[in-house]
This record gives sequence, structure tokens and C-alpha cells, in this order.
Amino acid sequence: MKTIDATKFTDEELVRKIVEKNDTHLFAILYDRYAGVVYNKCFGFSKNKEEAQDLAHDVFVQLFIKLRMFKGRSKFSTWLYSFTYNFCVNYVQRNSAKKKEKVTVVTDVIKDEDIDDNEIDDSTLFELKSDKLAKALSKIDPEDKMILLMKYQDDMSIKEIKEVLDIGDSAVKMRLKRAKDKVVTAYNKLI
Repeated sequence: MKTIDATKFTDEELVRKIVEKNDTHLFAILYDRYAGVVYNKCFGFSKNKEEAQDLAHDVFVQLFIKLRMFKGRSKFSTWLYSFTYNFCVNYVQRNSAKKKEKVTVVTDVIKDEDIDDNEIDDSTLFELKSDKLAKALSKIDPEDKMILLMKYQDDMSIKEIKEVLDIGDSAVKMRLKRAKDKVVTAYNKLI
């Protein structure tokens, strides 16, 4: 009898087989593929190793439970990124010690022409000192921080961010603009 090497499955094939058989051994393969990526995303939210490990563990527990929600409309890695992002945002919002003042977003539906007015360009962000920038990032809302990390740390395109967040191009551009404005404002307020 020939054994199948499950490590050679694509993510999507692996997910399908995990869901079909509720197989924890196959899930372990998926875990091995993505544990580092998920941990890094969680660490980006918590900035604490133990808390990031706990968050990553919780992400994978929830992932196993909700894996059948993956429909294959995007790459699994994109879906997992979105899943992890949403899990971490919800965690931070529930954690009373880390709650921040919420910024009401009036609308994400704007005209592209409006986005360029008084826009803080990328070079402004790159000129900021990294230690002070890290402090400024910790002072803005988690949603704003994550969209900036997606764009500048993970080097995601507008299209990729759009897929992960399931919003339109204009909404991504506006959220990036607002997040840049907020981080530069927070940066300038630091001593």
C-alpha cells in the first residue's frame, strides 16, 4: 500500500482534506507551515513574547474550528492573514488594558481624487526614527497600525490589502492615508 506524503499538498488541498476528515495530524502540517507567520502577526499586536505565543495558540485553535469557512476564493495564506488580523484586532479591542479611543470612520466610500489632498507621502514615514516610530505606532488604533504594517512591513499591494480586508481600493487608500496621518501626528507629539 502506497502512503501519501501530505507535506506535498498545496495549502488548499490540505485544508480540504483536514475539513473532510477532521484530521489533527494533517492540521499539524498546516500549523508547521504557518506557525511563524501567525506568531509574527500576533507579536505585532502584543509586543510581548508570551502574549504573542498565547494569541498564536488561540488563533490556531479557532482556525481548526472555523477551517470549513475557507471557501477557496482567495489563497489560503491570504485568508489566514485576514483571519489572524481579525482575531488580533478583536483581542486588542476586548483587552481593556489596551483599549484606545475609537476613531469614528465617517465613510470609506470616497472619490480617489480626494485621497491625494494633503497626503503624507511614504518618504515622510521613512524619515521617522525607528524607536520613536515604534512608540507612535503603539499610540494609534490597532486597525491603523495593521494596515500600515501590511503596506510597509509586509510589502502588500493595495490589491492584496483589499483582498485581506475585503474592502474596495478607495477604502484601502483612505485608510492608509488616515493611518499615516495619525502615526505622523502621534510621532510629532512624542518628546
